[in-house]
Amino acid sequence: MNDTYNWYQTLMKPEWAPPSWLFGPVWSVLYTIIGISFGYVAYIYFKGGIPFIVLLPFILNLIFNAAFTPLQFGLQNNLLASLDILLVLGTLIWALYAIYPYIPLVTYVNIPYLLWVSFASVLQLTITYLNL
Repeated sequence: MNDTYNWYQTLMKPEWAPPSWLFGPVWSVLYTIIGISFGYVAYIYFKGGIPFIVLLPFILNLIFNAAFTPLQFGLQNNLLASLDILLVLGTLIWALYAIYPYIPLVTYVNIPYLLWVSFASVLQLTITYLNL
């Protein structure tokens, strides 16, 4: 873990990058929102309230979200992490669009997640560019 921290600290980052300590608290709040709202979507699917195509982007989003940390910090691969964060953003937009006609509240409660992933995408792409 210390090697990972040291590696990340050596990367060039934009001046507007938030401090490293901020990511933990932000993701803790977002994971709570994600867990409750995505869990509710899965529950509605299993009750027969929505088709699988509406659940699919939520599943893909969780997979891509879970892959980010191993790609970025385990493999220390900014390029793969950049591709992955774009997949997180894309599947999130798809998910929120797909669920809106059925459960608009899920879309609304995930706006902070959408905003953070949008910011994180720009940050990751910038870090990748700066460290080519």
